[in-house]
Amino acid sequence: MKLLLINTSDKGGAGKACARLHMGLLNMDIDSKLLLAKKTSNYNESYVLHPKKNNTLLDKLQRKTLKILRELKLLSVPKKTQEELFVEKRTKGLELYSFPNTKYDITESELYKQADIINLHWVSGFLDYQSFFQKNTKPVVWTLHDMNPFSGGEHYEETFLGINKKGLPTKRTFSNEELAQFESVLNLKKEALSKVKDLHFVTLCDWMTNEIKQKEVFNRFPIHKIPNGIDSSIFKIRNKVHSRDLLNIPLDKKVILFVADLIGANRKGFNILVEAIEKLEQHNVQLFVIGNRNDSLSHLKNIIQYGTVNDDRLLSSIYSAADVFVIPSLMDNLPNTVLESLLCGTPVIGFPIGGIPDMILHKKNGIIAEDVSVEALANAIFKFLNEDVTYSAEEIRKDAVSKYDEKVQAKKYIELFESLVN
Repeated sequence: MKLLLINTSDKGGAGKACARLHMGLLNMDIDSKLLLAKKTSNYNESYVLHPKKNNTLLDKLQRKTLKILRELKLLSVPKKTQEELFVEKRTKGLELYSFPNTKYDITESELYKQADIINLHWVSGFLDYQSFFQKNTKPVVWTLHDMNPFSGGEHYEETFLGINKKGLPTKRTFSNEELAQFESVLNLKKEALSKVKDLHFVTLCDWMTNEIKQKEVFNRFPIHKIPNGIDSSIFKIRNKVHSRDLLNIPLDKKVILFVADLIGANRKGFNILVEAIEKLEQHNVQLFVIGNRNDSLSHLKNIIQYGTVNDDRLLSSIYSAADVFVIPSLMDNLPNTVLESLLCGTPVIGFPIGGIPDMILHKKNGIIAEDVSVEALANAIFKFLNEDVTYSAEEIRKDAVSKYDEKVQAKKYIELFESLVN
């Protein structure tokens, strides 16, 4: 059985999740290849596919001539497309928006031709819906890391934008232009999949399963729930004293951890967490932030911005140094960060949204806030810090390993792949 896993990049949450599955399959002696549009790491059996080009002598000459004319400023920069202008006008802080057409032809890859099964992951900007599903002759398993595969272009169909003065999420309004654009993109996707037969979706949590079941055309395909897997030999309980010493964090502080690639993304809810901590008015609380640095936070007290962390072992020490990991997302799937924290034995606090309730067992490995608000999050953090509830790091990890170890994930995927081949 030859597998081809496809992801746009090996970075980001979905990129890491796809690469982790790929490595888990290799560790189970499965013939797996990983095909990327952008490669930044050296995972075994990972390869890059370049976009298709017209490579006749005339085409090459035209490209070279245009480049020279632009360098000499004899030719103006081409005007932006309607697609580019639409994306530019979107409200700041919203998640990525992408279109279903690209310059890649995945079916021309030798790896595609050799594979028995194709496993699509996060493929925005890589998968060309129309050409791929028209030419494809292989069984396809599509792992849903966000909503984009079945949405009108948004990666998350965000219903809230920020919070109001009362600490409640502000309902998002949509323009007629946005609604028309969403409908246009969704119709293109539906058309591309209208005649497809051998397609299976993999969801990571119950929330995503319910979302796709409500989508016409997409809901006629089989759905399998398989959570992400994590290497539990890397993400594990590490000595808290040593971890804090490594990170220069005082031992007498209660450390609240926040982790996100882009802390300014509206969906991640970081501003809600900041307001919730300020509401607590507890001086022994330290907020430790992993992600892109934000100069606008420099005035806040008791906050450490550590920056981006690309080393998983260091990240494991950071989870171990924290008393609790808080994920204040307004909308989310099954975040790797929660799984990583639980494997390190660190409790988690989050809202009752998306895949968060799939992972947090209330008052056993963390706390689910009563609702989505600053007040509810502040209350949940206060209860964690002050209630006489003991959280066992060993029990938290034991439960997480049984559900989210990479071997558990790999075995479930192998069972699915084998059923399709047979």
